[in-house]
Amino acid sequence: MTHAPSSDSPLVSTEWLAENLDAPGLIVIDASWFMPGTPRDPRAEHADKHIPGALYFDIDEIADHTTDLPHMLPEAHDFATHARRLGVEPASPVVVYDSHGLFSAPRVWWMFRVMGHDQVWVLDGGLPKWIAEGHPVETGWPQKPHGEFKSHFRPGLVRSLDEVLTALTDHNAQILDARSTARFTGEAPEPRPGLRGGHMPGARNLPSAAVVDADGRLKAPGELQALFEGAGIDIDRPIVTTCGSGVSAAILAIALARLGRPEVAVYDGSWTEWASRADTPIVTGPVDG
Repeated sequence: MTHAPSSDSPLVSTEWLAENLDAPGLIVIDASWFMPGTPRDPRAEHADKHIPGALYFDIDEIADHTTDLPHMLPEAHDFATHARRLGVEPASPVVVYDSHGLFSAPRVWWMFRVMGHDQVWVLDGGLPKWIAEGHPVETGWPQKPHGEFKSHFRPGLVRSLDEVLTALTDHNAQILDARSTARFTGEAPEPRPGLRGGHMPGARNLPSAAVVDADGRLKAPGELQALFEGAGIDIDRPIVTTCGSGVSAAILAIALARLGRPEVAVYDGSWTEWASRADTPIVTGPVDG
């Protein structure tokens, strides 16, 4: 098995994947997912067109179903069961992609890392770049023999509501919100009905779309550094990313990993949990301070 170009990078290129697609042990995962209200079906699209051999990872299904919150992290043993069904072994290199370019794949990259699996990368540019370069696709539902994946949960990469409240009070971590600026300020409504608008007091804002180029690739390190600095974030201090439901927060996490900060945590419940509570502080308008 040819190894990924660098263990220091969370990304692999379409060129690398094309050269290594048939390598023994490689697991390719389609993690396509769409925002609520989007008239697209990621499962149907996967069946119609995917990278050869890619298996579909359903973010809404591989989740904690004991809560009403969307696609929360499953228990470690449940994740392991799903990962084994995808053929993942303890040492399997895993490449995750999505049909946007770079949107939902980082969420699954983060999930694997939370469960102790570091041999995971995101395909930079995703399916659109793969297709644009003329690489092959296939239809149907490929299967692989079950693997022997075992989860080793890393609590340091996840934050709960109480831990975020503590961070806001004690200033032991910077809270960085990946939602659009209009949602952050409360000027635009939330896509999930019934949620209050605004942001957590003291949170900073860097819309996840800002760190991704128009072609669906993560921006270069120098550009990323400038964006985080512009948002008032010191990347050398602890950071917790948040968003609407824990998906686009992982885009900021992978951007920070590209800058050498792979230990960034994600607030899993994100705004869907925070804004559904009556006892959580919310402010509107531009970023505080």
